[in-house]
Amino acid sequence: MSRKIVVGFDGSQASRRALDFAVSRAKAMGDSIVVAHVLEWSPYSFLTPNELEERHKRRNEELARAEEAIIRPVLKSVEDAGVPVSSVMRYGHIAETLCRIAEDEDAALIFIGRMGASGISSRLFGSVAGTLAQIAPVPVTIVP
Repeated sequence: MSRKIVVGFDGSQASRRALDFAVSRAKAMGDSIVVAHVLEWSPYSFLTPNELEERHKRRNEELARAEEAIIRPVLKSVEDAGVPVSSVMRYGHIAETLCRIAEDEDAALIFIGRMGASGISSRLFGSVAGTLAQIAPVPVTIVP
């Protein structure tokens, strides 16, 4: 039975390792991949209507650039590997948004790369991988 694997992908080396691992797993198990790109975006409720309109325009431009520079080349490489693939791009808190994508896509797994951040900042603020491991609705594979 084919399952969906959501892969958090931002173009970093860590996300490439996660995608490579997901492709090898998907090929072995007959699964498909959903490449999920999340742009962090914090809502501001105090903006004027003109500022909100300008912000929305910049947001759409960022999505278009990300799709062209990051997502399209990756989709082609996954397709060339013989794995069914689709993509989702959204704004929001990365870990929470990846969880929503997994639910929306009825995914069985989430794969994410570990950035290797250690020390006080990751302990104070957490990491996407650590947060996902705690809140995800499906199993999470953190690829070193």
